[in-house]
Formats: sequence, C-alpha cells, structure tokens
Amino acid sequence: MEYVYGAMLLHAAGKEINEENLKKVLEAAGIEVDEAKIKALTSSLEEINIDEVISKATAMPVAVAPAAEAKAEEKKEEKKEEKKEKEEKEEVSEEEIAAGLGALFG
Repeated sequence: MEYVYGAMLLHAAGKEINEENLKKVLEAAGIEVDEAKIKALTSSLEEINIDEVISKATAMPVAVAPAAEAKAEEKKEEKKEEKKEKEEKEEVSEEEIAAGLGALFG
C-alpha cells in the first residue's frame, strides 16, 4: 500500500512517477524498497490517467455495508421482541393479581 501512497504523493507534487522517484520517496519514508514491486507499480501506472481515476472514484456513491444494515435490522427485531416479552410479563402479572384477589373473596 505504501508504494501506491508514494506514487500518489509524486503525482500530487507534480513529479514523474518512475522507478527512481518512487524509490527515493519510499526510502525517505524509511520503507525497505522492493525493486520488483516498484517496477510492477510504475509499469501498471504508465498508461493510466490518475486525475481521471481519482475523479471517478470520488464521484461514486458509497453504499452502506450489508452487514451494517443487517446488524441494525437485528437490533430492531431484538427491541421488538424485548417489548413483546415485557408486555407478556405484564399480562401474566395482571392474571396473577386477579387470581390472588379471587382467592381473598372466594
């Protein structure tokens, strides 16, 4: 990931993204440089318009993660069940009270 960050830093500074410049940036950051990774990244970025990719990436809508939606739905269901249980408990309590009163007069 740091290789990509280095390339983005070079791009933001208006410098050419090449093996030599990327190596300098990574070494300045104290990162042990892997020549193969540098070659792979620089060759893959040669025909890419970074500004265009960035503009498209920021224009894409961000969707809520399905797991987060499911978790929120679970919490709603749990609250409904707790409320239902509480209501049932109250009903049982009223029945017990009625039975107790009937025994007094019975």
